[in-house]
Amino acid sequence: MKNKYALVAIGLLLVAAISPTLASDWRAFRGPDGSSYAATDAKLPDTFDIESGENVAWQTKLPGRGVSGPVVTGGRVLITSSSGVNRDRLHVVAIDDESGEQLWHRQFWATGRTLCHPSSANAAPTPATDGERVFAFYSSNDLACFDLDGNMQWFRGLVLDHPGLGNDVGMASSPVVAGDVVVVQCDCQANSFAAAFDCKTGEERWSIERPASANWASPVAMDVMVEGKPVPAVLFQSREGLVAHAADNGRLLWKYGMGCSSIPSAAGGDGVVYVPTGGGLSAIATSADHTGERQLWKDSSLKCGNASPIVSSAGLLVLSSAGVLNCVSPEDQEAVWRKRRLGGRFWATPVAAGDRLYALSDAGEVIIVDLAEGKVLNKCSLGKDQATFGSPAMADGALYLRSHDYVWKIAAE
Repeated sequence: MKNKYALVAIGLLLVAAISPTLASDWRAFRGPDGSSYAATDAKLPDTFDIESGENVAWQTKLPGRGVSGPVVTGGRVLITSSSGVNRDRLHVVAIDDESGEQLWHRQFWATGRTLCHPSSANAAPTPATDGERVFAFYSSNDLACFDLDGNMQWFRGLVLDHPGLGNDVGMASSPVVAGDVVVVQCDCQANSFAAAFDCKTGEERWSIERPASANWASPVAMDVMVEGKPVPAVLFQSREGLVAHAADNGRLLWKYGMGCSSIPSAAGGDGVVYVPTGGGLSAIATSADHTGERQLWKDSSLKCGNASPIVSSAGLLVLSSAGVLNCVSPEDQEAVWRKRRLGGRFWATPVAAGDRLYALSDAGEVIIVDLAEGKVLNKCSLGKDQATFGSPAMADGALYLRSHDYVWKIAAE
């Protein structure tokens, strides 16, 4: 392979770049760096039991329903929900991380289209936080900012400036914080765009047109090398390809013209991003200074389904919708192990901590996997009728799970 040595270097940098500890914050969909992975010495439990309370720190009832994931910052677990016959009542809830008690609950009305799939909810995008504020985004394309004490800072009903936003099954792209802006991707059959808003004021910093096609993938924030210097950037994918824009002003840094998947999102490494496509998974060089083929490799056997790929120290992890888990080398897609069947159907992106993977099926079953061999260690149920579509969070030695009805904190006793 002509890129063999470059890819080995990328792989070494990738492992070195992974967070050394399971930090106290999980600030966005798929965590602080969009990899869904945290290296850690703090051992998360290999088992838990909801009925007996074994390794269950707390369980808290949520208003309405939602398929967004929780975020964790400043001793708070923050989560969104929606309710009402028309799904137009929007909720943001803050829970005390230590006790599980509700700290505050804010409600407001949707301004945009609330139609979504029966198994989904208006509260589909996972919120994001910069550590001082939480940015709650919804399928109705309403973006609300609260401080961590629950005081609304600003609100943007994006459909007011962009009529026609929405699709027949609901929007689900999650926001991402990049520097001092929060970025949202609003791709649909018409009037598609992405925009960055000032975290403090809500003022629009920049906006770009996007392909007119339904898309549920989320943007990825990462540094891109430009003239030898790292530049904060945001990557957007669609069926038309992958583009990188500067986070501060939205200028186009580069584009890759091969089509990408419209559901699972790309996972960033160091100098490379792993992008789900309709035909498998591709490794794409992210430097604006890159010469030669931007696609470093492609593997048609790695089918992501709905869950996004995970970059871990064990390898690159890919889970299909039918529960087939693969682990390959990020350098050259050589198998570490393949075709481990977990059982169940999967919408949520799993999370991995140290040498463990936690995969959440849509029936509320948590499958815990030893990443060294791909061996299933345990299957733990969240209970009857606990449909689960939101991706878990991890922080400070704990795992956070949500169903439509509840959020749980799982931690070793």
